[in-house]
Amino acid sequence: MEIFLYELVGHDVTRPFSPHCWKARMALRHKGLEYTSLPVPFTKVRHVEDGFDRTVPVLRHGKDVVQDSFAIAEYLETTYPDRPSLFGGEGGRAMARFVESWSHVHIRSFVVSAALMDIYSLLDEVDKEHFRRTREAFFGMRLEDVVNRDPARLDEFSRSLEPMRLTLKRQPFLNGKSSGFADYIVFGLFQWLRITSSVRPLAPDDSVSEWFERCLDLFDGEGRKITAA
Repeated sequence: MEIFLYELVGHDVTRPFSPHCWKARMALRHKGLEYTSLPVPFTKVRHVEDGFDRTVPVLRHGKDVVQDSFAIAEYLETTYPDRPSLFGGEGGRAMARFVESWSHVHIRSFVVSAALMDIYSLLDEVDKEHFRRTREAFFGMRLEDVVNRDPARLDEFSRSLEPMRLTLKRQPFLNGKSSGFADYIVFGLFQWLRITSSVRPLAPDDSVSEWFERCLDLFDGEGRKITAA
Protein backbone atom coordinates (compact mmCIF):
# COMPACT_ATOMS: atom_id res chain seq x y z
CA MET A 1 0.00 0.00 0.00
CA GLU A 2 1.56 3.28 -1.12
CA ILE A 3 2.46 5.92 1.44
CA PHE A 4 2.35 9.65 0.71
CA LEU A 5 3.92 12.32 2.92
CA TYR A 6 2.95 15.96 2.51
CA GLU A 7 5.97 18.14 3.32
CA LEU A 8 6.49 21.90 3.66
CA VAL A 9 8.67 23.59 1.01
CA GLY A 10 9.63 27.05 -0.19
CA HIS A 11 10.14 28.11 -3.80
CA ASP A 12 12.47 25.11 -4.29
CA VAL A 13 10.15 22.12 -4.02
CA THR A 14 13.11 19.72 -3.75
CA ARG A 15 14.16 21.13 -0.34
CA PRO A 16 11.64 20.26 2.40
CA PHE A 17 12.75 22.03 5.57
CA SER A 18 10.08 21.66 8.25
CA PRO A 19 11.47 20.00 11.39
CA HIS A 20 8.20 18.14 11.86
CA CYS A 21 8.31 16.76 8.33
CA TRP A 22 11.87 15.58 8.93
CA LYS A 23 10.73 13.72 12.03
CA ALA A 24 8.16 11.91 9.91
CA ARG A 25 10.71 11.24 7.14
CA MET A 26 13.15 9.69 9.56
CA ALA A 27 10.40 7.63 11.19
CA LEU A 28 9.43 6.20 7.81
CA ARG A 29 13.04 5.36 6.98
CA HIS A 30 13.53 3.83 10.45
CA LYS A 31 10.65 1.49 9.67
CA GLY A 32 12.16 0.70 6.28
CA LEU A 33 9.14 2.07 4.43
CA GLU A 34 9.12 3.62 0.98
CA TYR A 35 7.04 6.76 0.52
CA THR A 36 6.27 9.49 -1.98
CA SER A 37 6.99 13.05 -0.89
CA LEU A 38 4.35 15.61 -1.87
CA PRO A 39 5.72 19.18 -1.59
CA VAL A 40 3.38 21.81 -0.18
CA PRO A 41 4.07 25.58 0.15
CA PHE A 42 2.68 27.50 3.12
CA THR A 43 -0.39 28.87 1.35
CA LYS A 44 -1.39 25.42 0.04
CA VAL A 45 -1.26 23.60 3.39
CA ARG A 46 -4.92 24.32 4.09
CA HIS A 47 -5.87 22.44 0.90
CA VAL A 48 -4.05 19.19 1.78
CA GLU A 49 -6.45 16.23 1.72
CA ASP A 50 -9.42 18.56 1.13
CA GLY A 51 -8.62 20.68 4.15
CA PHE A 52 -7.90 17.78 6.51
CA ASP A 53 -5.79 20.04 8.72
CA ARG A 54 -3.86 23.31 8.61
CA THR A 55 -0.42 21.92 9.36
CA VAL A 56 1.97 19.40 7.84
CA PRO A 57 3.27 16.74 7.83
CA VAL A 58 0.24 14.77 6.80
CA LEU A 59 0.58 11.09 5.95
CA ARG A 60 -1.77 9.25 3.60
CA HIS A 61 -1.67 5.45 3.83
CA GLY A 62 -4.54 3.82 1.98
CA LYS A 63 -7.72 5.11 3.60
CA ASP A 64 -5.85 6.42 6.63
CA VAL A 65 -4.84 10.06 6.92
CA VAL A 66 -2.67 11.08 9.87
CA GLN A 67 -1.49 14.57 10.82
CA ASP A 68 1.26 15.56 13.30
CA SER A 69 4.72 14.02 13.37
CA PHE A 70 4.32 12.30 16.74
CA ALA A 71 0.94 10.90 15.73
CA ILE A 72 2.52 9.65 12.50
CA ALA A 73 5.26 7.89 14.47
CA GLU A 74 2.66 6.28 16.74
CA TYR A 75 0.62 5.22 13.72
CA LEU A 76 3.66 3.63 12.07
CA GLU A 77 4.57 1.87 15.31
CA THR A 78 1.07 0.39 15.58
CA THR A 79 0.67 -0.42 11.89
CA TYR A 80 4.11 -2.00 11.47
CA PRO A 81 4.88 -3.66 14.83
CA ASP A 82 7.22 -6.23 13.27
CA ARG A 83 9.55 -3.57 11.86
CA PRO A 84 12.21 -1.79 13.96
CA SER A 85 10.59 0.00 16.88
CA LEU A 86 10.63 3.78 17.04
CA PHE A 87 10.11 3.87 20.80
CA GLY A 88 11.13 0.51 22.25
CA GLY A 89 8.05 0.38 24.45
CA GLU A 90 5.95 2.76 26.51
CA GLY A 91 8.96 4.07 28.42
CA GLY A 92 10.59 5.15 25.17
CA ARG A 93 7.37 6.76 24.01
CA ALA A 94 7.12 8.75 27.26
CA MET A 95 10.79 9.76 26.98
CA ALA A 96 10.19 10.97 23.43
CA ARG A 97 7.35 13.17 24.68
CA PHE A 98 9.70 14.73 27.22
CA VAL A 99 12.38 15.26 24.56
CA GLU A 100 9.79 16.90 22.34
CA SER A 101 8.85 19.39 25.07
CA TRP A 102 12.45 20.07 26.08
CA SER A 103 13.63 20.65 22.52
CA HIS A 104 10.66 22.91 21.79
CA VAL A 105 11.74 25.21 24.61
CA HIS A 106 15.51 25.14 24.13
CA ILE A 107 16.19 24.37 20.46
CA ARG A 108 13.16 25.47 18.47
CA SER A 109 13.17 28.92 20.06
CA PHE A 110 16.82 29.36 19.15
CA VAL A 111 16.33 28.28 15.53
CA VAL A 112 13.45 30.73 15.16
CA SER A 113 15.51 33.59 16.60
CA ALA A 114 18.49 32.73 14.39
CA ALA A 115 16.91 31.74 11.09
CA LEU A 116 13.50 33.40 10.76
CA MET A 117 14.55 35.77 7.98
CA ASP A 118 16.49 33.00 6.24
CA ILE A 119 13.30 30.93 6.16
CA TYR A 120 11.38 33.95 4.85
CA SER A 121 13.90 34.36 2.01
CA LEU A 122 13.24 30.79 0.80
CA LEU A 123 9.56 31.45 0.04
CA ASP A 124 7.66 32.54 -3.06
CA GLU A 125 6.17 36.04 -2.93
CA VAL A 126 2.66 34.88 -2.05
CA ASP A 127 4.03 32.72 0.75
CA LYS A 128 6.24 35.54 1.97
CA GLU A 129 3.18 37.73 2.43
CA HIS A 130 1.38 34.95 4.32
CA PHE A 131 4.44 34.15 6.43
CA ARG A 132 5.08 37.76 7.39
CA ARG A 133 1.45 38.50 8.20
CA THR A 134 0.85 35.40 10.34
CA ARG A 135 4.23 35.38 12.13
CA GLU A 136 4.23 39.08 12.89
CA ALA A 137 0.75 38.70 14.36
CA PHE A 138 2.05 35.83 16.50
CA PHE A 139 5.22 37.57 17.70
CA GLY A 140 3.72 41.04 17.93
CA MET A 141 6.69 42.55 16.08
CA ARG A 142 8.39 42.70 12.69
CA LEU A 143 10.15 39.55 11.54
CA GLU A 144 13.42 41.45 11.43
CA ASP A 145 13.08 42.29 15.11
CA VAL A 146 12.61 38.66 16.11
CA VAL A 147 16.04 37.70 14.80
CA ASN A 148 18.76 37.61 17.45
CA ARG A 149 22.25 36.41 16.55
CA ASP A 150 24.03 38.12 19.40
CA PRO A 151 27.03 36.08 20.62
CA ALA A 152 25.48 35.99 24.08
CA ARG A 153 22.41 34.28 22.59
CA LEU A 154 24.66 31.69 20.93
CA ASP A 155 26.43 31.03 24.23
CA GLU A 156 23.11 30.67 26.03
CA PHE A 157 21.95 28.17 23.44
CA SER A 158 25.13 26.14 23.70
CA ARG A 159 24.82 25.95 27.49
CA SER A 160 21.21 24.77 27.20
CA LEU A 161 22.43 21.66 25.35
CA GLU A 162 24.49 20.39 28.27
CA PRO A 163 21.90 17.67 29.15
CA MET A 164 22.39 16.29 25.62
CA ARG A 165 26.16 16.33 25.97
CA LEU A 166 26.03 14.49 29.28
CA THR A 167 23.73 11.86 27.73
CA LEU A 168 25.93 11.47 24.65
CA LYS A 169 28.98 10.82 26.81
CA ARG A 170 27.41 7.47 27.69
CA GLN A 171 25.78 6.47 24.41
CA PRO A 172 25.91 7.39 20.71
CA PHE A 173 22.22 8.33 20.43
CA LEU A 174 19.60 9.81 22.74
CA ASN A 175 17.71 6.55 22.31
CA GLY A 176 20.74 4.50 23.40
CA LYS A 177 22.99 2.32 21.24
CA SER A 178 20.82 2.95 18.19
CA SER A 179 18.65 5.83 17.07
CA GLY A 180 14.96 6.18 17.82
CA PHE A 181 12.19 8.73 17.57
CA ALA A 182 13.64 10.80 20.43
CA ASP A 183 16.68 11.37 18.20
CA TYR A 184 14.56 12.28 15.19
CA ILE A 185 12.70 14.93 17.20
CA VAL A 186 15.91 16.80 17.96
CA PHE A 187 17.46 15.99 14.59
CA GLY A 188 14.53 17.62 12.81
CA LEU A 189 15.23 20.93 14.51
CA PHE A 190 18.95 20.94 13.70
CA GLN A 191 18.16 19.86 10.15
CA TRP A 192 15.74 22.78 9.87
CA LEU A 193 18.60 25.13 10.75
CA ARG A 194 21.07 23.33 8.48
CA ILE A 195 18.82 23.55 5.40
CA THR A 196 17.53 27.09 5.85
CA SER A 197 20.43 29.04 7.31
CA SER A 198 24.21 29.42 7.31
CA VAL A 199 24.18 29.84 11.11
CA ARG A 200 26.29 27.10 12.70
CA PRO A 201 26.09 27.57 16.46
CA LEU A 202 28.25 24.61 17.53
CA ALA A 203 31.87 23.65 16.94
CA PRO A 204 32.48 20.52 14.80
CA ASP A 205 34.03 18.71 17.76
CA ASP A 206 31.05 19.40 20.04
CA SER A 207 29.48 16.07 20.99
CA VAL A 208 26.08 17.38 19.84
CA SER A 209 27.57 18.18 16.41
CA GLU A 210 29.09 14.71 16.25
CA TRP A 211 25.69 13.19 17.14
CA PHE A 212 24.06 15.27 14.40
CA GLU A 213 26.58 13.99 11.86
CA ARG A 214 25.74 10.41 12.87
CA CYS A 215 22.06 11.17 12.37
CA LEU A 216 22.75 12.67 8.93
CA ASP A 217 24.41 9.38 7.97
CA LEU A 218 21.45 7.22 9.01
CA PHE A 219 19.47 5.30 6.38
CA ASP A 220 21.99 5.72 3.56
CA GLY A 221 22.46 9.39 4.35
CA GLU A 222 18.80 10.38 4.21
CA GLY A 223 19.53 13.69 5.92
CA ARG A 224 22.41 14.51 3.57
CA LYS A 225 20.23 14.17 0.48
CA ILE A 226 19.29 17.81 1.04
CA THR A 227 22.41 19.96 0.98
CA ALA A 228 23.15 22.53 3.67
CA ALA A 229 22.35 26.20 3.08
